[in-house]
Amino acid sequence: MSDASSTPPFISLADVTKTWSSGSTALDRVSLTVAKGDFVSLIGPSGCGKSTLLRLLSGLSPLTSGRITVDGMMPDAAREIMSFIFQDATLLPWRTVLGNVELGLELERKSTREQRRAKCTDLLKLVGLADVANHYPRQLSGGMKMRVSIARALATRPKVLLMDEPFGALDEMTRDFLNEEVLRLRDNDQFTTFFVTHSVAEAVFLSTRIIVLRAKPGRIEREIPVPFPFPRTAALRSAPEYLALVGEVSAALRAVKALA
Repeated sequence: MSDASSTPPFISLADVTKTWSSGSTALDRVSLTVAKGDFVSLIGPSGCGKSTLLRLLSGLSPLTSGRITVDGMMPDAAREIMSFIFQDATLLPWRTVLGNVELGLELERKSTREQRRAKCTDLLKLVGLADVANHYPRQLSGGMKMRVSIARALATRPKVLLMDEPFGALDEMTRDFLNEEVLRLRDNDQFTTFFVTHSVAEAVFLSTRIIVLRAKPGRIEREIPVPFPFPRTAALRSAPEYLALVGEVSAALRAVKALA
């Protein structure tokens, strides 16, 4: 029987530092290990480096110092196993809903047109958008656009999903619905997730772990585990233990804001 403690982490950040050309430091010696299937939320005051950390993980921005590995690879080499969902849905206005979802698979060039269409049609069914497959983005609500963005990100079966405040501009009801959708999709594929949010309640509902960052420069101040089992449903939001943890995380966030 193998020793679980000898298994290398799926994602590792070791003394990660990012300093801009202006001389300001966005992140200072951030170290973190993440297991396969974890859902890690990053919260903290504005300017604490949450979005910067996602860009470093994705290889979109270079490290100043330190080391990041994703499934044993450097971020640049790991791009094929990652998908990034931004706050804006970033859909191509001249492509239909189905065409937008197919985009990543087209760029991969590993499947036929028929295979892409079948797979992406199934994904649209999963996110409840099969009936608007031939619509264009201008015909969709904000929540529907974000569901298209999620389906597009999942089409390539990523091992890692990076989500930068994807629901921040949505109303509370739509946000709650999409939180439940993300967890339902995660139950199917068990992707590892880094999720940036300013909503404590959202972080507690979604996560296995919450990382609280402080600013100037960005550093990990506290890690808070979320013990609730999966699958999670809307009923969790009214549970006393959920509300208590929301209060604890809120207090931790207020404490780091006081340090800024």
